[in-house]
Amino acid sequence: MASLETSFEDLTPAKELALIQKLKSANLRSTKQRVALAHLLYRDGDRHLTAEMLYADAKRVDLGVSLATVYNTLNQFLEAGLLREVIVDSSRSYFDTNIGQHYHFYVEETGDLIDVPANVIEFSQLPDTPAGYDICDVDVIVRLKQK
Repeated sequence: MASLETSFEDLTPAKELALIQKLKSANLRSTKQRVALAHLLYRDGDRHLTAEMLYADAKRVDLGVSLATVYNTLNQFLEAGLLREVIVDSSRSYFDTNIGQHYHFYVEETGDLIDVPANVIEFSQLPDTPAGYDICDVDVIVRLKQK
């Protein structure tokens, strides 16, 4: 396994400290693997990726983690509010680093997700909720198919 220092040239001490603080503020311990995976997740700005995509990124930089570790870490980040999950169908979900309110286009042929700002979609009415429930979120996925 290559050392993290040689695999993560762009992980400056300041960036590493910011990631450690991000994990700490989410009540997560900052293990080397969590910091390394967080760096891979957040270094290119907002993105949508599956666990398999992050695992492939980790393999490319010789980060010795298993797919199970990637899944566990993503689920811990999700539970801590550092990510949001976008479920596009029963067999595919993405993890979104943009946790702000927004929606998505989903490109059927490629599996790409594209952010849609929340302010461009309007709801004139939402259904009444069953007794004892409140709406906590609304997810919108607009599916696209090439002409």
